[in-house]
Order: sequence, then structure tokens, then C-alpha cells
Amino acid sequence: MFSKSCEYGLRAIIYIAQQTVQNNKVGLRTISEEIGSPEAFTSKILRQLTRNSMVKSIKGPYGGFVIEEHKLKTTLSEVVNIFDGDTIYKGCGLGLNQCDANSPCPMHAKFVAIRDDLKNMLESTTLEALVNDMTNDLGIWFKR
Repeated sequence: MFSKSCEYGLRAIIYIAQQTVQNNKVGLRTISEEIGSPEAFTSKILRQLTRNSMVKSIKGPYGGFVIEEHKLKTTLSEVVNIFDGDTIYKGCGLGLNQCDANSPCPMHAKFVAIRDDLKNMLESTTLEALVNDMTNDLGIWFKR
């Protein structure tokens, strides 16, 4: 459903949020390893998150990536929008160009319900809520 950039963007920001709550700054290499993404690709994702003021990059030998406290209220929908826009809420389940309520594909009615549920979940879930729900063992969610 999500592009690879969006998947890794979500993984990265959740990981950075979790580390920030534990008062840790994390570097590119660590993030890349933990989310299972190539370092060059992770760098591009982090650039997008930084440009959109979702994460903060601190330069220098004691630098790394962090999330400002107020950004923990960011919804997953806001992160998805950076990478995939709102197309996930509009596209056809079969990928057809001509699919809407007036000219529905065979999956249209069922897929609309799934899209609506996904939209509600993404709009109502914050980074803070996810971090609070996570256990201390990140191995469940992130590659070690």
C-alpha cells in the first residue's frame, strides 16, 4: 500500500521518536541498520523528514537525529503525506485509472471501506502513542 520510501520513512521516524524519548540522538548508520534500509536510501528519507521539519538534524561529533517534543504529536498521516501524498486514500484497489463511485471496479466497495479504515487509523495515531505502546525490545519491530 505504501511506497518503499514511505515504509522506511515511517520506520525511521518511529525509531527516532523512540530514541528521543530515551534521550538518545541517533546517527544515520544506526538508523539505517535498525530499520533495515540501505544507508544511501535512509539518508534521502532523513533529508525529506528534516526538510519537512519532522526531525531535527544536529551536526557535530555528538550530533544525530532527534524529534522535538511537540513533534511527538505528529500523526502517521502527516508522515505518509510527506512521502506518498494522499493518493493512498484515492487509488483503486486494482490500480485502475477509471475507478470511482460512478464506474466502480469489482473491488471498489470493499476497498473504499479499507481505505477509510486506514485513513482513520493514520489520522488518529500519533508517534507518541506508538512509542508509548512499544516495549523496550525493539527487535520485535526493528532489525538489530
